[in-house]
Amino acid sequence: MPWSFRSSTPTWLRMSSCSWEMTYNTNAQVPDSAGTATAYLCGVKANEGTVGVSAATERSRCNTTQGNEVTSILRWAKDAGKSVGIVTTTRVNHATPSAAYAHSADRDWYSDNEMPPEALSQGCKDIAYQLVHNIRDIDVIMGGGRKYMYPKNKTDVEYEIDEKARGTRLDGLDLVNIWKSFKPRHKHSHFIWNRTELLTLDPHNVDYLLGLFEPGDMEYELNRNNVTDPSLSEMVVVAIQILRKNPKGFFLLVEGGRIDHGHHEGKAKQALHEAVEMDRAIGQAGSMTSLEDTLTVVTADHSHVFTFGGYTPRGNSIFGLAPMLSDTDKKPFTAILYGNGPGYKVVGGERENVSMVDYAHNNYQAQSAVPLRHETHGGEDVAVFSKGPMAHLLHGVHEQNYIPHVMAYAACIGANVDHCAPASSAGSLAAGPLLLPLALFPLSILF
Repeated sequence: MPWSFRSSTPTWLRMSSCSWEMTYNTNAQVPDSAGTATAYLCGVKANEGTVGVSAATERSRCNTTQGNEVTSILRWAKDAGKSVGIVTTTRVNHATPSAAYAHSADRDWYSDNEMPPEALSQGCKDIAYQLVHNIRDIDVIMGGGRKYMYPKNKTDVEYEIDEKARGTRLDGLDLVNIWKSFKPRHKHSHFIWNRTELLTLDPHNVDYLLGLFEPGDMEYELNRNNVTDPSLSEMVVVAIQILRKNPKGFFLLVEGGRIDHGHHEGKAKQALHEAVEMDRAIGQAGSMTSLEDTLTVVTADHSHVFTFGGYTPRGNSIFGLAPMLSDTDKKPFTAILYGNGPGYKVVGGERENVSMVDYAHNNYQAQSAVPLRHETHGGEDVAVFSKGPMAHLLHGVHEQNYIPHVMAYAACIGANVDHCAPASSAGSLAAGPLLLPLALFPLSILF
């Protein structure tokens, strides 16, 4: 679709509070998604490439993990009796969701197949294993990542002839069956792998849900199979229907993670359509919750080296050309550009003439200044939008690891509950607001 500034205002821009967060990792000016996820979920800054551990853990060094584990706001909410969920368009053991439940010296240890022998011999566990074992009563888990749950070479339920979709586990474990075995017999637990199964569920008869809709990451929204793969907003609706049954409230982490992937591939159209779907999910969540008892936080883990310029007039397609030629090489250029990435192209010793290619194609890779196979993150501060109880605490400029402490304070969970009023003479604390953090995408796409 041709985007223009005449389009409607995104849902997150209409939220009551706005602030900025500093995204750097403890050892990196420009962060990665693992260290940032640890910051905004666990409340401490961490090293690049590590999840659920403090900065005392060095990437890929298993023997620096023990004793340096940190817990997340998902754990704090579960310990307080709230229901908790994770919804993502990436694999469920990717950097962002894994920081909610795992403690790993390397974000890439998706299954034991991706771990070095030294780490295995030292007792470190892969992230998929930790998803099932660390917090056994996560109520809702949805995203991709089926292959990391099954033994090596086990045929995938959907892509039977695709070898890349087969199971990866060297330990022979079937983590889906183990997940099922951990659930109480009197509870209703469901494992699903396609959209039809998701949309036919009766949320009133679901206590635990594990939905794994792709072997790896889920497809881009523009490429999504509407029969087998649910949209992000569809997953969010079902997740809230299940989680909100708990009178003590819930915490839900929602990640529009393929926005990031679209930028890394230089495919701005894919990334921006993922952002539109993220906005739909935020809108759906808002219609199902109340400002009176729900704190909603929308933010990014980092930015990208993505820019939008060229003095384009109002109404110009975002995916169109700037209204002038370059005053140096006399060639046209698109309004969308990247600082680096795979879109760098030289034809006949000169910059490619974009008027000769289909720059509106879904997979068009926008031109970049520096050639890289994968575009990089940016290092600038990113915006935080919020609404609901205590949203006013998210104002000004803060360190990224400030965010979960605000959410915990608002919900009366975690270590700091001195401000919470007793609910009864029995001394229990009053239930805080439900928590609905909807995150996390590169907000730089908006500017």
